[in-house]
Amino acid sequence: MNQQQTISVSIILVNYNGAEILVDCLNSIQKFIDIPNYEIILVDNASSDGSVELVAANYPYIRLVKQIENRGFGAGNNVGAKLATGEFLLLLNTDTVLISNILPHLIQLMEADPQVGIIGPKLLNPDGSLQISVSPALGIKGEYEARQIHQAYQQLSQRNLIEQKFQEIQEVDIVVGAAFFIRSSLFHDLGGFDENFFMYFEESDLCQRVQYQGYKIIYTPHISLIHLKGYSIQKAANIMAIEYRRSQIYYYQKHRPWWEQLLLRIYIFYKFFGEFITTANPNSLKIIILLFTVEKSAVKISVSN
Repeated sequence: MNQQQTISVSIILVNYNGAEILVDCLNSIQKFIDIPNYEIILVDNASSDGSVELVAANYPYIRLVKQIENRGFGAGNNVGAKLATGEFLLLLNTDTVLISNILPHLIQLMEADPQVGIIGPKLLNPDGSLQISVSPALGIKGEYEARQIHQAYQQLSQRNLIEQKFQEIQEVDIVVGAAFFIRSSLFHDLGGFDENFFMYFEESDLCQRVQYQGYKIIYTPHISLIHLKGYSIQKAANIMAIEYRRSQIYYYQKHRPWWEQLLLRIYIFYKFFGEFITTANPNSLKIIILLFTVEKSAVKISVSN
């Protein structure tokens, strides 16, 4: 890359009570990224664990945005993107740790092909092993295929074979939102993340809408970073289990045909009705109620678009 050329990247992080992991993430950015040439925006979703004070005291170069309520991951990123000045946006989870400067390679890939809209880098578990970070297009078939890949990867006999599939740059349907590199203009043209998704499926929805516009989504294994995976979710597992199903139902309403929506609802009903009968788990009942309360009136885009 021409040293005289300045390519502006805005790194956006959304934090909610993540003080325990935030320091490692921000220190890794400070170590590997040439800070003066980029901007870092951290949107705090009304944390109560001292996160805001920690950032303000120790990272003065970060543009800190304090939300008065937690409106979710997508909404937080949208707030940051509205303030960003970069040509490209790197939406980065706070439970990630950089192990190199990933920006030059991401920029190079974007510049090489104007039809590339989103790039996802290779994600690693803390032990350095591969973390599967791509998915087929979501639907009944796609979710089944994704589950099969994840289950197979748990078997040592299958692991090397699966890892071989992720050794080359390739076009994919969905990349995980933990490290999400996107053209700023495209993000804004699409209205950013759909804020009806509080958490889960928001990056899948955005990937699908990017593809509707004729752009490609690329996975690259030539750069990587560590992803702790699920830190925020583990702190509120029961609530997030309900939110997962709500977002799943809403995603199907936006992007899948009526018969897949029906099959999903039948599957969810029988799965959680059985759990409620045998365990009396109130969360199972709440998920069943979702089948009748997720509003189609909130849908902003249809399969026919």
